[in-house]
Amino acid sequence: MEFALLHPDPDDPNWLRPVPPSIALAQRLNPIEQEIKQRRRQSVELSDAFEPFMSISAQPTATTHSITVLEGLDRINAALDLATTQCQTEMLTVQPSRRRLEHTLAQGLKRDRPLIERGCRIRTLYQHPARYSPETLAYVAQFTDGKVEYRTIDELVERLIICDETVAFIPTRDDGEIALELRHPGLVRYLIKVFEFMWARAVPLSAGAPYETAPDGITEIQHSIAKLLVEGHVDEAIARRLGMNVRTCRAHIAKLATALGSGSRAQLGFLIAQSGLLKQEP
Repeated sequence: MEFALLHPDPDDPNWLRPVPPSIALAQRLNPIEQEIKQRRRQSVELSDAFEPFMSISAQPTATTHSITVLEGLDRINAALDLATTQCQTEMLTVQPSRRRLEHTLAQGLKRDRPLIERGCRIRTLYQHPARYSPETLAYVAQFTDGKVEYRTIDELVERLIICDETVAFIPTRDDGEIALELRHPGLVRYLIKVFEFMWARAVPLSAGAPYETAPDGITEIQHSIAKLLVEGHVDEAIARRLGMNVRTCRAHIAKLATALGSGSRAQLGFLIAQSGLLKQEP
């Protein structure tokens, strides 16, 4: 009965009739063979699905880890520590103005000192408000070696760190919890060119403050604010772009309005455009 070698007699339910073994076996094997066919079909589908990835993994290892996503501050800092430990020639950094906490500065000191002791060159870009940050100035004062240079500029897009023209780090979120580690030579070279473009336009930290009044009565930072005003940015956006608080930004706008003789925000935009201020090199 278990192997279906007997089945009820259709004419008399009290009797069982024998089933030919070949038929009973076929009935038992049929679902098993169907399952085997289904499994084979699935194995072929899986092989086809994985084929593109198999060809990728066959490429040289140098190209498979050109972009690495780093999640969490611990992992980001570990990757930065490794990169700076291996750095032998130069480190380039871009640090947009935002309040630098004491533990962040201590971490930076711990990371930068060995670089300088190895003779590495360090170039760092800040925004102009960093000139008036006690924390940043105290940090800069720790390094007087000629191979360490600091400059400031009005606008910086986002943080950037490049080591030895081989690896770069950029954030992907405002909270700094996720970053990209870039090792593709083309990407790193491109970011170096961006850095050099900004560096050439920046002011050495040891030079005169860019907030000092120019011959036309307008400071460099006010030139930058005028450009953003004409582009239609609100005070909060201008302050964020230039790395200052909103109150300071509005104070500069008020001074700009006074210098141009403006009585309203709308008139200020008109006077900026009419004055030819934006056509001048600050």
